[in-house]
Amino acid sequence: MQTASTNIGERMGRSQELSDSKRGPVIGGHLGNKSIRDISWLLNIPRSTVSGIITKWKQLGTTATQPPSGRPRHMTGRGQRMLKRTVRRSHQLSAESIAKDLQTWCGLQISPTTVA
Repeated sequence: MQTASTNIGERMGRSQELSDSKRGPVIGGHLGNKSIRDISWLLNIPRSTVSGIITKWKQLGTTATQPPSGRPRHMTGRGQRMLKRTVRRSHQLSAESIAKDLQTWCGLQISPTTVA
């Protein structure tokens, strides 16, 4: 008999994502009328994770990882530091020239109005 506490090494950490090979059996157990508690015990997965997978499957029809919502962060820390450094060194540069420098350095499309 296997208990949930004996396989601590197999348990997920907070930052890890559950693999597709474990998401399928969760849905299979749900379709087989198993309780969340039973599925959690059988697969050695936290009940909250099992519940989240089932909820996601009911709402979206899939268990695949979805892209994050919201506006993407284009300019990361390196780009911001480069912009601040460029503006600090020469106050007389135009927004167009700073935007061109950033585009060549970061490879991002940045408009002069964003820089200004």
